Amino acid sequence: MTSDSDDALSWDGDEQTPPAASALPAGWNAVGKGSGEVGHVGDDGTAGQDGATDPEESEPLSTTMLLVLGVVGGVYLLYSIGWVVGGLRLKPLANFFVADVMFLPWFVLAIAAPALWFLATWVLTRGRAAWIRICLLLLGVVLLVPWPFVTVGVIGS
Repeated sequence: MTSDSDDALSWDGDEQTPPAASALPAGWNAVGKGSGEVGHVGDDGTAGQDGATDPEESEPLSTTMLLVLGVVGGVYLLYSIGWVVGGLRLKPLANFFVADVMFLPWFVLAIAAPALWFLATWVLTRGRAAWIRICLLLLGVVLLVPWPFVTVGVIGS
């Protein structure tokens, strides 16, 4: 118990209490030494650790990344169209050498390959650095070139 003279020199709340767990408001990120120990303040006002966040919740994509995804997605769409046109140009040649049973599955797979590459890159690089995703998407741009369209074209020879 304290005396009246001690009460006059203190304020309500001056008691020695342990410091609260450090927490940042939503949208702020801790950096530097010991940043892994800092949590975020939840909607209910309680502090939570970063590891306890919902896995569905992720940071939004930057403008640059959205632009790169749009351009590469457009290139992949053009590649799919190129595979359709180039594959149809090769169909008479394929009928001469191979049966339709062999041509059709590979034709469909060639058309779907750019979309499958984009989807696989998107899913497999979740949570990785953006440059890894961009490098894999650009690798697909190089590997999935529709060579029948590039060599024969629409007109053919």
